[in-house]
Amino acid sequence: MAGPNEQPLPPDVIGREDAIEILRAFVVDGGLSIAFQRAFEEPDMWGMLLVDIARHAARAYARESGYTEDEALTRIVDMFEAEINRPTDMGSTTPRSQQGH
Repeated sequence: MAGPNEQPLPPDVIGREDAIEILRAFVVDGGLSIAFQRAFEEPDMWGMLLVDIARHAARAYARESGYTEDEALTRIVDMFEAEINRPTDMGSTTPRSQQGH
């Protein structure tokens, strides 16, 4: 089922049978709602994925706001570290098998 304001597929995955969607994220009522699958054998790969996402976000801020890429990335990393050290909301993770999917 398509969600509201769904992002288009990246051009390099179109027509690729080996491409696997591993993460969807939505902002709902000011909070984050995600769907994901583990996807990697080792958890450290999620660290690499999160860094890649942070770099893409920093570039977007550099293009679309008054921040430089370095300023935006620094703010992202600072908030990541603050949230790791003192979570504002631990959230919950429910397996798909318990969600009726």
